[in-house]
Amino acid sequence: MILIFRAPLDLVAMPRRFSYQAIAKHESRDCRSGSGGAMHDKTERMTSVSIDDGVQPQTRTSSFDASAFIAKNLRLLPVPGLSNIQLYTAHSGSRLSRLGGTDPDAPAPYWAYGWGGGAVLAHHIAEHPHLVRGRRVLDLGTGSGLVAIVAAKAGATSVVATDINENAIAAARLNAAANGVEIDLIHADLLDGQPPAVDIVLAGDLFYDEALAKRTLAFLETCRTAGIDVLIGDPYRMPLPTGKLRCIAEYSVPDFGLGCDGAEVRAGIFSLATLPDR
Repeated sequence: MILIFRAPLDLVAMPRRFSYQAIAKHESRDCRSGSGGAMHDKTERMTSVSIDDGVQPQTRTSSFDASAFIAKNLRLLPVPGLSNIQLYTAHSGSRLSRLGGTDPDAPAPYWAYGWGGGAVLAHHIAEHPHLVRGRRVLDLGTGSGLVAIVAAKAGATSVVATDINENAIAAARLNAAANGVEIDLIHADLLDGQPPAVDIVLAGDLFYDEALAKRTLAFLETCRTAGIDVLIGDPYRMPLPTGKLRCIAEYSVPDFGLGCDGAEVRAGIFSLATLPDR
């Protein structure tokens, strides 16, 4: 089932490899100590930890209001390098584990942190607004909604933002409202579907997992064959199929995989190297 939300002056998710329980541990220790390291090392370390510091998951009920939780517990902060954009951002006291409840498979709150792929795509659109101005945009795997918000501010005719995480949609809706833009929100996995009715697809941070990378590339190739432009943002994570892409720009941007102290990573903007066979 596809749920579409219209966010007046208001929002995907990115199922990386750590849990709400690990996030609780991370909030209480890693960010305060400023520890860093490569994203792979960080995520592997975080998957092995257990919840502590007295933080106990709670059973979620149908009346639980994720939007209210995010607005109350996260901080609305400017995005590094994009000071005109503010996002609800996690901090050491956010207690995000409460959003996951008792479900061990609940999608982790990647939307609450800054990742290199989304950051580089947002910076590129902000510097080259003509890429989206007057065009219909799809932000695939929107997370916090950063890329969608920048596209809307750059003059896109319409912006559709998708994510498989309902909490990401709630966060992106709040972020869009905080930045005074209007975005269509879709809670769905579009990767096995038909090309959408848009002019350009923006995909940030969707090549961190081999299986997801293959599905994402296949969908983007289908979109490109249908005449839709494609832009990818990624900090050269291992599954990125660089042989099938053309790098058109590079930036240094912060990435949560390198720690909470604002460490930067080299990230690229890519298009598909060739038009896929029809």
